[in-house]
Amino acid sequence: MEFGFYFDQARCTGCYTCNVACRDNYDVDDCSVHWRKVSQFEWGKYPNVHLAYVSLSCSHCENPSCAEACPVNAISKREHDGIIVVDREACLGAEACGQCKDACPYGAPQFGKGEDDTMQMCTLCVEEIEKGKKPVCVDACPMRALDSGPLDELKRKYGDIQTTDGFTYSPATKPSIIVKPRY
Repeated sequence: MEFGFYFDQARCTGCYTCNVACRDNYDVDDCSVHWRKVSQFEWGKYPNVHLAYVSLSCSHCENPSCAEACPVNAISKREHDGIIVVDREACLGAEACGQCKDACPYGAPQFGKGEDDTMQMCTLCVEEIEKGKKPVCVDACPMRALDSGPLDELKRKYGDIQTTDGFTYSPATKPSIIVKPRY
């Protein structure tokens, strides 16, 4: 069973509540690190101008390139649910390594600005999932643009679209994400 995320681009207003809830829950003080990123995309010309947002975190890929690139196995994929976890004690840090960041097509692995900072990223709130709850970003979203759970259940509930403006599905890594495009 693979756990993953659902993102409804049509519902997202770019309010950043998901980002703030995550930062608050995990006491992420470094403003250069965002476990969940909200980006906006504009296109078109007046009078046909369009705006869409995308809220992304680690996609807990089926074939995580970050874990494959880590020389000390500080990144691993849990067998029973596919959640990617990081052993920050084992990580060599950006100065000595940073290979995970270079390997990920989505920019999920991040390092703070401190010279001894180790890799950090979304854990899908694994401690909440183990209690039968949803990740804090999902619960915090006022527009209900996010959901999470077993990927097969998300596909049954929301369909099987895996690309939208601002997110391109990588067949090599197979991200565990389902999306509803805005258009």
